[in-house]
Amino acid sequence: MRELIFGVVGGLAIFIYGMDLMSEGLKKVAGERLRKILEAVTKNPLIGVIVGTVVTAVIQSSSATTVMVIGFVNAGLMNLQQAIGVIMGANIGTTITAQIIAFKLDDYAYLIAGLGFALYFFGKKKFARYLGQVIFGFGLLFVGINTMSTVLKPLASNPTSLSLITKVSNTPFWGVLVGIVITVVVQSSSAVIGVLQSLASQPVVVDGAVRALIPLEGAVPILLGSNIGTTITAILASIGANNAAKRSALSHTLFNVLGTVICLLFLTPFILLVYRISPAPNPAGGITAADVVSRQIANAHTSFNAVNTLIWLPFTNFLARLVTRMLPGEEPIAERKVRFLETHVLNNADIALNLSAKELLRMGKISQEMLADVENYLHTGEAEDDPNGVQEKEDTLDYLQTEITHYLSTIVSRNTLTERQSNLLAHLMHITGDLERIGDHCTNIKEQEVFLEKDHITFSEMAVADLKKVFDLTNQMFTACLGALEKNSAALAMKVLEMESELDVIEKEARVNHLERLSVGACNPKAAISFNELMRNLERIADHCNNIAEAVLDQISVGR
Repeated sequence: MRELIFGVVGGLAIFIYGMDLMSEGLKKVAGERLRKILEAVTKNPLIGVIVGTVVTAVIQSSSATTVMVIGFVNAGLMNLQQAIGVIMGANIGTTITAQIIAFKLDDYAYLIAGLGFALYFFGKKKFARYLGQVIFGFGLLFVGINTMSTVLKPLASNPTSLSLITKVSNTPFWGVLVGIVITVVVQSSSAVIGVLQSLASQPVVVDGAVRALIPLEGAVPILLGSNIGTTITAILASIGANNAAKRSALSHTLFNVLGTVICLLFLTPFILLVYRISPAPNPAGGITAADVVSRQIANAHTSFNAVNTLIWLPFTNFLARLVTRMLPGEEPIAERKVRFLETHVLNNADIALNLSAKELLRMGKISQEMLADVENYLHTGEAEDDPNGVQEKEDTLDYLQTEITHYLSTIVSRNTLTERQSNLLAHLMHITGDLERIGDHCTNIKEQEVFLEKDHITFSEMAVADLKKVFDLTNQMFTACLGALEKNSAALAMKVLEMESELDVIEKEARVNHLERLSVGACNPKAAISFNELMRNLERIADHCNNIAEAVLDQISVGR
């Protein structure tokens, strides 16, 4: 018994480690494409299903996909209908693991792992190393299956084990329950189904015929239970998230539970369908039921999730309304709170960096609102109509800078970054500082305006006209640099640099005009000091816009 437990646990550990290695390698090979695929999701649930299938087939984990989806919903990047479509697709995509296992590459497991290891550790180019990691993980996956198969063989001849397995196989309820419990413990439906395939494939002689230790009829309820058990990961991920994210997790559970109920009601026709699309035993040719049951289980897994998706796809809106009724209420979006920095996707550097950039853009828009607020003084002559507004936004910027910096630091600690990712992360870190300092300069301008209003100091018409020109061009630069950051646009970034030169000319003219007014007594000396302070702060804001544009251009050059 001890050898059996150690063997299964060890084999399972190697299996899961191999799957993780393969997943990480695939993400590194297709990370940027993966992000773009997820961004392509539209309101059409069918597109969501396709995206969910592709992404999960790549990262080899429906739990990882659903956790990312919940993160996106929580961040407001995806709505509930989109999430349901992607989750449906994730259920289909995860079945690829069982299909791979059914190929029975056991005899080549160590060779595959060895070749992958050599490429992984001795490859010169990054792509070769990532590919080696995928192949190495693929080989380890079968090494784990081999280990479990070896230690599970005695169960086929143990009367107690046979009796227990027969009882579970003959009672669908117990099969579903076993599948749920084991998957909740292991936290991987792919691993559980891999063990099921390995266990079911053990040959047992009954009435002189070689049969599978667990026939397809007994295996299907267990895999149905495993499908339900895997939703616990999404439920855990939704704890502390907003209602929309919790609804996404609940829809995943309902989708699998309702699908399981339907399948159990039509279990016999479903089993017959799987038999028709799967290889059959051929005793004359030396092919026993134990030889084909692994492929039958894989086909049952794929068929169930595909059919379940086809059944529920037309009712996506109904499912969304149902979970909304079960979890009613909307939450207001707080200003001083991160919206996009989802901790559930930190292990995927590309997606986490993309979310960081979105939070930065939000930070930039708050800074731009501050600039618009302080410019309003030139039009109204009133600085204290919203005395706390600018300061509240400044406090929000300080909070966001801290959170974004911490999030970016966590990305570094959890991932091995590529050169492009490392450069992007460094640029995002610097841009965070630039945006926060723009907020500081806006606060400085606000303080000057409050001082002017309290002391009843006014600018001349010419001074106001010069300030408006500088404010206007600074605003244009800010809009262009945020557009360059959002669209990764070299054209917009170059436009910022060009406007920087233009602003230098306008500022120089404004200062000359200011000195002339001061020399002829047309300017209040106190106003002159404030004028210089306003110009200095606007100049600094323009400098930070210039820094952001240069960072975008540098990142574009690295990405080529």
